[in-house]
Amino acid sequence: MEINEKIRGFIEENLVVFEDEATFSDDDNIFELGFVNSLFAMRMVSFIESEFDIEVENDDLDLKNFSSVNRVVDFINRKI
Repeated sequence: MEINEKIRGFIEENLVVFEDEATFSDDDNIFELGFVNSLFAMRMVSFIESEFDIEVENDDLDLKNFSSVNRVVDFINRKI
């Protein structure tokens, strides 16, 4: 499974809106759309660390790194 598929799957499993209301592209900012919240961001960090065996450091904790599927994929690729 590709990185973007894993990230999209995680996001879709953790939405704070009803699934049928959540249509987004890999470039859409999921925070601005209201699909997720700051608690989700912390779950995302834990998921990334365990799934991809990387350490997310304090300097990495910028919502820009986690705001869209593509930004998360870019972040992971930089860390790997």
